[in-house]
Amino acid sequence: MSTVRRKPRTHRPDRVRDALLAQVEFLRLAVDGLTPDRFDRETGLPGWEVRHLIAHLVRQVDSLPRLLAEPAPAGNRPARDVSDWVLSTGSRAKRLDEEAHRDAAAIADPAAALRGAAEELESVIETGIREDVLLPVPFGSMRALDFTVTRLVETVVHADDLTRALGSPVRLDRMALATTVRVLADALADKVPGASTEVRVPPFAVVQCLAGPRHTRGTPPNVVETDPITWMRLASGRVGWRLAVATGRLKVSGERAGTLADHLPLLG
Repeated sequence: MSTVRRKPRTHRPDRVRDALLAQVEFLRLAVDGLTPDRFDRETGLPGWEVRHLIAHLVRQVDSLPRLLAEPAPAGNRPARDVSDWVLSTGSRAKRLDEEAHRDAAAIADPAAALRGAAEELESVIETGIREDVLLPVPFGSMRALDFTVTRLVETVVHADDLTRALGSPVRLDRMALATTVRVLADALADKVPGASTEVRVPPFAVVQCLAGPRHTRGTPPNVVETDPITWMRLASGRVGWRLAVATGRLKVSGERAGTLADHLPLLG
């Protein structure tokens, strides 16, 4: 039995910047075109209509400018990384739900609110992709670049939520989607480290996880493979393991691979 320590993934600041600005712009364009009645549509997220989803997006986009305006945390090393953020979201779910409902009630024009948040984000994005700046996040401290990567995850996952709620596609930036897929795959590998099972999300990610006999040559005996959208939905709890298998979107081979279902979702 062996457990392999995963080397942290690096993110290119310029690509993170461009992907986030593009994804926020795609969201803004989608929301700008909504008629008032569409804000009342159910999203599939418990208790959330489209207006609550947009209010949450406004807060998530605005969080980078807001945190950059706060005093820097003590020390020069981050206490948390991107995987820590993913795996801690469940503990903040109740607070985020309360904020979404409170913000939705206070926002008279959701489209204007998102436009304003996008403008604020663009004004600070160069600082937001620095690796030498620390931000005081609620569960510790993070490098600004790492926190900005988490904004990619938020905007991509919720763009997909908006697509399903509205019945019309919200465009996903390719690099934003790729980064989201990789972040979620890395978080799974950190949650259940090991090398007995390979998780493949072509064309963006391959990770090994689950403690057990380490595979070193040829085709691994335990493989989980799916497409980027299905993986994102599995990791965020938007679709269940059994349904993904039944519809053919998730392919599972090997007696250990199916146990990964017990470790999903990753996002709360």
